[in-house]
Amino acid sequence: MQSPDEVLNFWLDEVEPKDWYIATEALDQTIRDRFAPTWQAAMEGALSLWLTYPSGALAYILLTDQFPRNMFRDQASAFASDRMALSVAKAAVDRKWDLRIDEPARQFFYLPMMHSENLCDQERAVRMFLTRMPQTGASNLLHAKAHRQVIRQFGRFPYRNAALGRKGTPAEQRYLDRGGYRATVSALEAAA
Repeated sequence: MQSPDEVLNFWLDEVEPKDWYIATEALDQTIRDRFAPTWQAAMEGALSLWLTYPSGALAYILLTDQFPRNMFRDQASAFASDRMALSVAKAAVDRKWDLRIDEPARQFFYLPMMHSENLCDQERAVRMFLTRMPQTGASNLLHAKAHRQVIRQFGRFPYRNAALGRKGTPAEQRYLDRGGYRATVSALEAAA
């Protein structure tokens, strides 16, 4: 099992920021090899001490929000620990622990809100990027607004339907056929 420092060192120092949001099988496999047992320990409730200080909470959020998206890409398990990450992120933000973490790492406190299929969480993610990362969070803000737009439109992320075994609606399928999330981002960029 990895420690919080090992999670942080890997994601913030070993992995380049440009690779945080790019899907590569090599990175996905590295994360599976190194962190799957630690993620499983989190799923079993074994990492509660991580939640007692800011950098530990950040490591926990990375482990339960970011890493599953790599380890289990296009599978339901990619979202299995989202509620755990969201709960910790909200508590950390309420304690202002996010403000004790330098940018760009601070953004990971807000991503569980952006990944939520709840509009209130989406609104909060947009506010966090506006108020707590106004100088460096422009790209994150654009994506937070795009995620919010999708939730406003559909109440869920249609591009998760297949992985989660959900039946899509005709409107969701048209959205996906017309470019899905990338089209939403492009439209927001054009409107700005």
